Amino acid sequence: MLKEAYVNLVAMRLELQRERKPQEEGASPVNLVNNEKDINILFETLRNKISDIVRSSFLPSFNKELLEYAAHIIQKEKGKQGEPGAMQGWRESWRDAVQDGVRDPLKKLYLDTHKQNDFSLEVHLELVGKAVVDDLERVKTELLSLYPPDFNVLETYVSCYHEAVVEHLKKLLENMTELKDYKVLLDFTIQRYPSLFKAHCDVEDKAAPIIQEDMLNKIKSSYCQCQKDDFKSELENIIRCENDVWKMKKIPDKADDGFLTSNIHMNICQLITSYVGNLKEIDEDLGKLFIHVCLDELNPFLERLEQVFSQSTCFLLTSDLLDICLWIQYHITYINSFNSLKEHVQCYKESCSAQVETLNEQVDQLTQRLSQTLIKHFQTDVKPFMDVMMTKKWLKTDEDFNEVVSRIDSFSGLCKTMRAPAAQVFANDIHYYVAREYISELMKKKYSCKKTKNEEAAIKIRVQWNKLKKLFQEMESSLDWLYPLGDYLSNIIRMENDKNIKELLTPLVNDYPDISKKHLLAVLYFRGSTFGGLIFGNESVLNQFTMLKREVGDPHHGHFFFSDIE
Repeated sequence: MLKEAYVNLVAMRLELQRERKPQEEGASPVNLVNNEKDINILFETLRNKISDIVRSSFLPSFNKELLEYAAHIIQKEKGKQGEPGAMQGWRESWRDAVQDGVRDPLKKLYLDTHKQNDFSLEVHLELVGKAVVDDLERVKTELLSLYPPDFNVLETYVSCYHEAVVEHLKKLLENMTELKDYKVLLDFTIQRYPSLFKAHCDVEDKAAPIIQEDMLNKIKSSYCQCQKDDFKSELENIIRCENDVWKMKKIPDKADDGFLTSNIHMNICQLITSYVGNLKEIDEDLGKLFIHVCLDELNPFLERLEQVFSQSTCFLLTSDLLDICLWIQYHITYINSFNSLKEHVQCYKESCSAQVETLNEQVDQLTQRLSQTLIKHFQTDVKPFMDVMMTKKWLKTDEDFNEVVSRIDSFSGLCKTMRAPAAQVFANDIHYYVAREYISELMKKKYSCKKTKNEEAAIKIRVQWNKLKKLFQEMESSLDWLYPLGDYLSNIIRMENDKNIKELLTPLVNDYPDISKKHLLAVLYFRGSTFGGLIFGNESVLNQFTMLKREVGDPHHGHFFFSDIE
């Protein structure tokens, strides 16, 4: 019937062409126009029937002879393209039929799989890959010989299957929400489907991309976004877990080396390692890309953690001494932990130098703020006792000074649980503050020694300064340039003769070139040798001081100390 129909249609087309020749110079009669329309409709019907035959070749029991002759008609008509009355697009129509034929089984497979209660995307995609390979094997063994060689049958079927698989993956991607499914889809797209295809399908260009780059990038982008959301969710879980620790007042752990520690940095690093490891198994470049994502996401995480930590632990400061100590321990714990995090991410510096550098800066700023919070707490705690230094009461009793010493000693013990280099900076900050505040009280002209009180005050300053020196040496402060100052000032205060003070000015000015005339006058006032800002007796002390300051030159070329004292 197909042969007969095709022969008759060709004969009708030839007859039409013969009838058209006498009319070439004039208008065609109406009946010729109608005949041409009828023939075109019949040829279109024939082509549709051939498309049905091509689509039916996907069924197990198809008519090989019918398909073979359909291919013959397509080839014949393709050869006539360009001739008068010939219909165009036969091969394109054949390819569309092949495309429809490969698309339908995948749709059916999707529906069949979803009918099962235990739908698994991994199983489904395995079935998709198997269906494609099995069909292409069938094309090679059953269909390839039914077509003329110039049809490029296998390559056409391969191309159509790739397009159908991409369409199928797009639909799957639209309904995807879980991270595990994204991973399965990405793994199938990048590894399993290409390897399965290339192992079983013998095509000339195996290097050609199986899945188009834009589709592959869309899957990668969707997977990365889902993984990023999951990573952010895990980071929020870490904050919630830490918050439970604060609320329950759990004492921080100590490492074997005695430093306070938490698992927060290890948990973060393990998260990054697991996420990146999963991606690297599928695609090396994608794994490296996600390291960037993780490191970038840690910056807002640190801000959120700091905010929640500050809000959730402030209640400890309104409680008893043990809670205050716990509040301090928490700060030290996070200073240690985040410095450890900074060390751990250095392994990504080669591939993500900018992200690592930014994270390092964020961690440094965070640990500095945590440290400064402790410093401010210490300052607030000791300030009332510092305010009564260098007074008549101070000269009579060590009560207030001992309170200061007690608090320094407590912080010194806690400082030993802080890792370097933060511990060094912390010790230096405490040391500098205490030294500055102690000397500041001397500069406020609150008290002036009389007669024998000079010696008593000088001895007390020397003893207290040495006690502070010992404490800060135990804290391993590196501000050793502050240590001589107490002796210098003590020596000036105890001098009976103002003239002898001149000899003591040289080391003082050399070691502390930013000391001013105002500061020296305050020291002299304390020892009772000034009145109304004027020196009793020989004014050569001020002259000597002025000469020494001129010789030193820039008062800020050395250590900065007195300039910080009003």
